[in-house]
Amino acid sequence: MKLTMNYRETEGSSTGFWVLVGGLALLIALAGGATLFMEHEGHYVTGMNNQIVWGMPHVFAIFLIVAASGALNVASIGTVFGKPLYKPLGRLSGLLAVALLLGGLVVLVLDLGRPDRLIVAMTYYNFKSIFAWNIILYNGFIAITVVYLWMMMERRMNKYYRPAGFVAFVWRLILTTGTGSIFGFLVARQAYDAAILAPMFVIMSFAYGLAVFILVLMASYNWTQRPLGDAIVRRLKNLLGVFIAAVLYFVTVYHLTNLYATEHHGVERFILLDGGIYTKLFWIVQIGLGSLLPLAMLYHPTLGKSRPAIATAAALVIVGAFAQLYVILIGGQAYPLEIFPGYEVLSSGFFDGQIGTYSPSIWEITLGVGGVALALMIVTIAVRVLRFLPETLADAAVDPHAPVS
Repeated sequence: MKLTMNYRETEGSSTGFWVLVGGLALLIALAGGATLFMEHEGHYVTGMNNQIVWGMPHVFAIFLIVAASGALNVASIGTVFGKPLYKPLGRLSGLLAVALLLGGLVVLVLDLGRPDRLIVAMTYYNFKSIFAWNIILYNGFIAITVVYLWMMMERRMNKYYRPAGFVAFVWRLILTTGTGSIFGFLVARQAYDAAILAPMFVIMSFAYGLAVFILVLMASYNWTQRPLGDAIVRRLKNLLGVFIAAVLYFVTVYHLTNLYATEHHGVERFILLDGGIYTKLFWIVQIGLGSLLPLAMLYHPTLGKSRPAIATAAALVIVGAFAQLYVILIGGQAYPLEIFPGYEVLSSGFFDGQIGTYSPSIWEITLGVGGVALALMIVTIAVRVLRFLPETLADAAVDPHAPVS
């Protein structure tokens, strides 16, 4: 028997709703103020310099962009792979994907120093540049996902829903591959210059996006007092565990591959042993708190059934994600460029051979947090005015054959 799923807007008159909207609006306003301050005073007020040219805003932006692709994975599982349990989640999945990408792109644009220069990047393309490719991929992702949502939500267009899902699935894989290739194609940096970074970013997106999706889903149904059954929560948390393990696998292969090549021994020692804050972030936050601990919580016979524990595990995955991107992005720049491979530079006034220093400023962090707040604001308003959320996700509604607990 095919079950009919009814969708309904959320109630937007409660005190909690306006407190949430007001808090997000405040964070967005503070981010706008930080942007104006950095633009007026110059980037010297940030922690960035001639050695570290991508700072904390880029960590936030890349997290949001990568997570956007992964958030759409939930809809893809229902559409492309025909899993009925995931189909009721498709609308929220597409909405969250667009919101996260918009938040990430806003952070990137506002950190340019001259946001108006984006017009040049959008009108004059250098197709030898991976950055130019990504401009096309980002805009295409938004357009395709919006069309995909239209096919889902408009009954007359439901016959095109599955083909649109296939296009969105392929496009998001290409998008995340392009984001990973930004680093994989940078041959001058010893920490980058690895083809495995492209597929690693794809699987990273699965874990990051699903962690964000789980938190947004649980918060939405908890705050609106709508039923959310154990069947969906259990399936999502098990899937998250698989993605966490997959990210760990790719990280292990990436570092083992670098350790096999003599030319990368220096940067590997820097990241894994002698890198100070980068080494601590890698082992303690990325691997320990962001990977192994969530895995243990999700598959623990008792904690794995606790919704607060599942939410905590998802939050830890996000913390680990920021640590991983910080190590890749900032740590990769901090390790000195090898200007003349095979030769020793005796003297130079340009910090050759020296580890780069970077301390993120409050302005950078505020801008990044504002991007996250913008994404959440889009989701909050959208579910209030449009029918993105099913009235119920109880087990009887989404999986009549699920065992009664």
